[in-house]
Amino acid sequence: MRTMLDHIIDTTNEYIERMPKAQRKSYGQFFTSKETALFMSNLFRIPAGKTEISILDPGAGSGVLSAALIERLQSVPSLQKIHLTCYETDTNIIELLKENMEWICNQSCIQVNYRIISDNYILSQSLEYNHMIGAASAPLKFDMVICNPPYRKIAKDAPEAIAMPGVCYGAPNLYFLFAAMGLFDLKEHGEMVYIIPRSWTSGAYFKRFRQEFLTVGALKHIHLFVSRDKVFEKESVLQETIIIKAEKTDIKPQRISITTTQTNRDFSEKTEFEAPYETVVSGEDAYIYLVTNQQEVDTLHQLNQWGNTLPSIGLKMKTGLTVDFRNREALRDTEEDDAVPLFFAQHIQNGNVVFPVGKEHEYLVTEQSGLLQQNTNYLFVKRFTAKEERRRLQCGVYLARRNPAYTKISTQNKINFICGMQELSECVVYGLYVLFNSTLYDCYYRILNGSTQVNSTEINSMPVPPMSIIEAMGKELIRAKDMSETSCNNILRSYI
Repeated sequence: MRTMLDHIIDTTNEYIERMPKAQRKSYGQFFTSKETALFMSNLFRIPAGKTEISILDPGAGSGVLSAALIERLQSVPSLQKIHLTCYETDTNIIELLKENMEWICNQSCIQVNYRIISDNYILSQSLEYNHMIGAASAPLKFDMVICNPPYRKIAKDAPEAIAMPGVCYGAPNLYFLFAAMGLFDLKEHGEMVYIIPRSWTSGAYFKRFRQEFLTVGALKHIHLFVSRDKVFEKESVLQETIIIKAEKTDIKPQRISITTTQTNRDFSEKTEFEAPYETVVSGEDAYIYLVTNQQEVDTLHQLNQWGNTLPSIGLKMKTGLTVDFRNREALRDTEEDDAVPLFFAQHIQNGNVVFPVGKEHEYLVTEQSGLLQQNTNYLFVKRFTAKEERRRLQCGVYLARRNPAYTKISTQNKINFICGMQELSECVVYGLYVLFNSTLYDCYYRILNGSTQVNSTEINSMPVPPMSIIEAMGKELIRAKDMSETSCNNILRSYI
């Protein structure tokens, strides 16, 4: 049976075919699939006995999500009227949106009143959002907000960023501004369902947004996609994407539902898990730990028994100092006078740091102090790994005595390193290796961060044991002469 949504999907696909991707990308415009739209619309709770419902679609596009939600509401027996507000600024698609909304109104068995606002969604409400003079005394609020917001970075001094200073840090992305404003636009206990990147769930750039969003609202449901490239399959988007449902309330639930599918086409085969809310939303930075099973919950609980972090015990992970392509004139392929080793991810091999390995540019000649660091003991950790690789945390022990000819070295910015205020003993470096080469720590980091980049801010927030235990674990590893993951697991397990 052909549905309202089928018609909207067909007209959307025709638009995609005739509109260049580069032009759509300038708006951050990526369209929702039919299957995803249906799943999102079904996440809403429909209050019993409701006769009228107000809906906001802040990034309406062609109306796919509005159509999916209106179609679902057709089966609500008490419902008599739907009020729909769509925001859309792309003049190329507004005419199609109007045609689609008219078509839906004619097909719906419930009265649908709609309006399309072509103003900038964020800027049109900045006075109300910031409680400024000139704001509407009673701004319109909605029962439901559904959105596939634009994915586009903007400058820190862009008008949208200036309009929402409370959630911005650094160069923000429109998608989380849309999420913050969507929550603002809800009635108390209203619900919003968004499909957005996962990147906001951790890291310093999104801290302000997380703190405000999770204070004003409560997460009720999170859906994860295992595949990064099968969510917007017509768009070739490589992005870690999630679907969230949040309620505007300061009352936090006991538990949160987390579902998972491989792609956007197998929602009928999703895995389902309920986790304690305080396990998923945790810490003063309000990180979101995306656990999908009890084993992952147990991992968090096991490691969270330690109250320390690297900075609290005098250590810190930092990002490598040298951006090689910006310092080409300083790079050398072979050793020469005044050259120092420049360490890359390729030098991390089987738990150790091997130098030289015969790759290009593994020496650096520079007088820039910002590119040089002391030749002392470190734990090196790769910053980037492939999505398909079994481990996210891949590290190697660097010992200064293995390169005695140098007082200085450098690290390429695609590796991280852990250092201390003072030189780390070899036992401490090996102890850090036990932690970061263990299965538990790798699992913890994957729960915290879904990307393939190892972020120093997040590593510095992870729980670690006291320095005395790290040193003791290092001594055991040195005695064992076995750098394997299994060896690290056995040592770590004896201290938990």
